[in-house]
Amino acid sequence: MNNRTLEELFEQLGLSSQKIHMERYIERHQLKPGSNLPDAIYWAPDQKAFLIEAKAQDSEWSEVVDQLANLLIQK
Repeated sequence: MNNRTLEELFEQLGLSSQKIHMERYIERHQLKPGSNLPDAIYWAPDQKAFLIEAKAQDSEWSEVVDQLANLLIQK
């Protein structure tokens, strides 16, 4: 199983993987504790589908999707 990075996940979602852009994205897209990442209103349909699939299939993306969810809920 190859471990994907947060940068690769941002690229997969069509977002900038530059550190400053990732930090800004995380600051501006916070989730309430208990929220499901794919349910956030700011995902485009294809991004949402990718996030759901990554978790459902326990794919190589699963761990980094969890990491992103934790970053978005943490503040």
